[in-house]
Formats: sequence, structure tokens, C-alpha cells
Amino acid sequence: MADSPYPELKKTHTMARVGRPFTDRKPPAAAPVWDVIEGFGRFHVLSSALELDVFDTLADTGPTTADELASALDVSAPHLETLLEGVVSLGLLDRRHGRFELNDTARRYLVSDSPASMAALIPVSPGPLENWRRLTDTVRTGVPADPVDDDTGFHVPLVEGTFTTINRCAMRADLQLRYSALTDPMVLDLGAGGAPWAIAVLEANAGASAVVNDLDGVIDVARRKVAERELTGRVEFRPGSFHDIDIEPDTYDLVVLGHVCRTEGVERTVSLMRRAYTALRPGGRLLVGDYFCDEQRSQAAHALMMGVTMMASTRRGATFTHGQVGRWLTDTGFEAVRCIEPIGFQEVFVATKPPTPNVANPNVTTTRATNPIPPDTTAPTARGATR
Repeated sequence: MADSPYPELKKTHTMARVGRPFTDRKPPAAAPVWDVIEGFGRFHVLSSALELDVFDTLADTGPTTADELASALDVSAPHLETLLEGVVSLGLLDRRHGRFELNDTARRYLVSDSPASMAALIPVSPGPLENWRRLTDTVRTGVPADPVDDDTGFHVPLVEGTFTTINRCAMRADLQLRYSALTDPMVLDLGAGGAPWAIAVLEANAGASAVVNDLDGVIDVARRKVAERELTGRVEFRPGSFHDIDIEPDTYDLVVLGHVCRTEGVERTVSLMRRAYTALRPGGRLLVGDYFCDEQRSQAAHALMMGVTMMASTRRGATFTHGQVGRWLTDTGFEAVRCIEPIGFQEVFVATKPPTPNVANPNVTTTRATNPIPPDTTAPTARGATR
């Protein structure tokens, strides 16, 4: 039966009122489809604005017209104005009385020197764009067109772009983890990228030291970030694959797997958890940061789309549910497994290696005497395997 061109009439023209078939009802809105159609353009509008230095320039000039901004950027004024209107439609700029200006979102996340800037992350976050154009072939063959698993040329700008967000997450996590109160903690940061977690701990705890690991080439980003903060004397850099490097057993108070498990697949992720368990002192904690899905894999939109991103550009990449990660940690031997969200979209599983039984009194357990785990003063809701 032909669809009505006026869906609003179907609020009154129901089967009960006019005897039409039950299938003749108000159809769903087309807005979700239009959102997808416009998604490609939205990404490129924002990417172009960043590439043209629109946000940093507006931060310097304040509210300005398209003509004035075009003169400062040496671009076509009418074309820039159209681009800026697109950015306004995204809610990432304001326009008042013919002048464009930063809003709070742009000022916080799109100006390059903001403490929370995501400007460097946006262009690299989707992975190679050609892989998206060939996504159909990837689904058919099971192999991405241009996998980036071991491509340091891709990973270097990626870890540069993700540093600010993950470092903010790591710093905020101290409110719940209290690593700043530990006594001379040792940190092992595996697949560290720019070492945002290790740096957060070192800056918060003057007695902390760290071993930072990543692939040759990528680890140079960590060396630079650490040197910029004058922390080099407290860090050992250990290049190589986190599956193969030597790791001392029963040594570390914190082991970090920050946004690396989703590249590894199930077996290699479980293997990393086991390596972390062996490396930790009794009472030490493993931190697993990533984007996790709900159990039905239908509600956590950001994590689900991240799974598609991983499929498009990696050989083994996938996102996991809270329940999967919680079970793997528990099966590995960890206890007190929980999940915290220090900042939006950044979740971290926290899992503790059980304390050593007291030989003299089996009913008493001990951790390293000089480094008791401080209490969690925020009492976050545990999610773990039950979410």
C-alpha cells in the first residue's frame, strides 16, 4: 500500500477511526538515516576547519566576520563562510550578528593549546580513510585493506593525538585509585604510546618510578613527553612488543593496559592479563582502559562504532563487553574487579592481585608492608562482570 505523504495525518486517520488496515500507521522519522548520510560531511567539515587553523585563529581574534577571518587565513571568503556555517550547524561555533566566535565546546576541545584539546586526535581517530571506503571488501574477505597493527607511521600521530584525553582520564582516576598516596610505587605501562598513565602517576607521586613500553618509533613519543615534564630520571624505556619483552615478576604496584586490548583479540588480551598478573606484587592493581560494550552489544554506541573502526583497520581488533573483561580478569586470578569512568567515554577496569597469605596465620593476608592500598574515598558503583 502506498505510503502517505503526510505522516502527521495518521495521528487521526487510524484503523479505529477510519477503518484503514492496521499497517497504515505513522512511520518512523527519517532523521537517523539523515544523520548517517551527513556523517561523512560532518567529519570533513570539522577536519577542514582544524586544518585551516580556524579555532586557534578565532581564539586569538575573538568574534570576527567571515571576511576578516578569511583575510587572516588567506582563503576564499565565501567558501570559508559556508564552511563556518557547517561548523555552526555542528554546534562547534556560534554566530551572532554576522560574527563567528568560539563557544565553550570549541574553546575546551578544539583549540590546540587547551588542556583538554582533542584537535590532534580528530584527523587520525577514524584510522586510514581508504579503509572505510573499502569496508565492504573487508567484510567480504575478513581482511582489512590496509591493516595498521604494526604501522608506526600511523601509530605515532595517533598516540600524539590521544595523549591529552587519556592523560586527563589518568589524572582524574587518582580520585578513585589514590595512586598519589602510595609509597614509592613502581608502574609498568605496556603499550604506553605517549605514556599518559605513567606521567600522571609520576607527577602525582614524587616517589613513583615507571617502566614504559611500546614499539620502536612509537616509544620515542613517550621519551619526548617524559622529557618535557622533566621526569626522565624516574623512567626506564623498554622498547619492543608487550607480548615478548622481559618483565620482572612480583615487582610492580600498578600495571597499565591503556587502550591496547582492543587491538589484540581475545587470546592475546587474556595473555596480557596473565603477564600483568605475574608482574604485579601481591596487592598490586591492573588498570585496563578502553571502550567497553553493554552485554547485549546494542546500547553502547561509542564502543560499538569503535569495534567497527577496529575491524576496518586491524587484523584482530574488536571491542569487548564489561562481562567478558570482568570474567577474564577473575579467571586470571584477580579479585575486587570493578569498572570506573574517570571522564566521559573513558572507562577503566581495576583489578587487584590477591595479597600473599600469612604463613604463620593462614587467616591473615599481607601486602607489601610499605605500600598499603589506600581506601577508595569515592565509592564508585562496581560494574565489572555484572553489567
